[in-house]
Amino acid sequence: MRTQQAVEHRTGETVLTVVDPHGAPLPGVDVTVEQTRHAFGFGNIGFDFVELANGELSGAEAAAAEHLADLYTDVFTTATLPFYWGRFEPERGRPDTARLRRTAEWFRDRGIALKGHPLVWHTVQPDWLLGLPLDEVEQLQRERIRREVGGFAGLVDTWDAINEVVIMPVFDNGDNAITPLARAKGRIPTIRMAFEEARAANPHATLLLNDFDLSSAYECLIEGVLEAGVQIDAIGLQTHMHQGYWGEETMLAMVDRFARYGLPLHLTETSLVSGDLMPAHIVDLNDFQVPSWPSTPEGEDRQADEVERHYRSLVGHPAVESVTYWGITDEGAWLGAPIGLVREDGSPKPSYDALRRLVKEEWWTPPTVLRTDDRGQVRVRGFRGEYRAEVRGAATAFAVGRAHGEQQVVASVS
Repeated sequence: MRTQQAVEHRTGETVLTVVDPHGAPLPGVDVTVEQTRHAFGFGNIGFDFVELANGELSGAEAAAAEHLADLYTDVFTTATLPFYWGRFEPERGRPDTARLRRTAEWFRDRGIALKGHPLVWHTVQPDWLLGLPLDEVEQLQRERIRREVGGFAGLVDTWDAINEVVIMPVFDNGDNAITPLARAKGRIPTIRMAFEEARAANPHATLLLNDFDLSSAYECLIEGVLEAGVQIDAIGLQTHMHQGYWGEETMLAMVDRFARYGLPLHLTETSLVSGDLMPAHIVDLNDFQVPSWPSTPEGEDRQADEVERHYRSLVGHPAVESVTYWGITDEGAWLGAPIGLVREDGSPKPSYDALRRLVKEEWWTPPTVLRTDDRGQVRVRGFRGEYRAEVRGAATAFAVGRAHGEQQVVASVS
């Protein structure tokens, strides 16, 4: 049985030097330090808060959404926003830019970083693309990428540039205009189009290649893309586990396969069920449609255990940079599955509590009082991320970086 890897590589050390207004070190001074943000990306989808961010709710609905938002922001540091083309621009020339921008700003104001999902995908496409010549479809797709990435630059700086390319040219579950384009261009040129247009619109963006197909076909595609000289910033791996948790051994073996490319790994879509599991014979998760799929006490206990094991194993792997869970709540969850960390009535499940204990307790530095040495210094060691130091009422922000590195922050006090 493969043991879980330690999280020592997630910690770092920083030296703070406390000086008076003249620059003289102050020995024997109390410094209160506390963590304010993780460097690791603990993500979730932000779909549930579009209406709240745009002032479209009132009364009990608004109060419930605010409560859910409090639970969200207490644990998660990144939010994935919905840029599905068919819903974002159902009528040609009338994209939902203003609402998504207000939503992104709402998250930013709460200290949450943003990712857009996705720029290119063959599913959830606008009907008005159907029947257009392929060269026009390609031009519209290119313009769409530049519009979103450029228009949201500085606000949304991480994108799933293209989604599920392994199946894209052969997808046959419904008409769309992107599958014929990908079939005509080929997978690698289609990926090149997505990345080059996005890179041109925002050179500082983090761009992902994302897929649910974690077989050797995805590995071959990645190798071909890299050999073609396309710059990928991170590899996205989807892990929807409606049929049961894969287990640490299987998960880490899969991560190892993709880690060999030397790129950061983002677990972009994770889900674990807190009710009856989907039957094992279902191949396409979308094919499982039931009138009711409730969360159960037994399922919730299982989900809590699996969430903790899942996050411990992934945070323990040095190639993994972020994990995005696919749903804060069961209300409106994908496929009606009880995959949320919060029940439909707004009460946290055991899985939420388990994840919060990891993120905000075990892997977190609470307010801690340190005393400066003879050189006016304190050594802060903790999980990498953003921190705050307070000395005699004066506060300063600083960062704890990678292990064995030091960063000096000067806090001037009278």
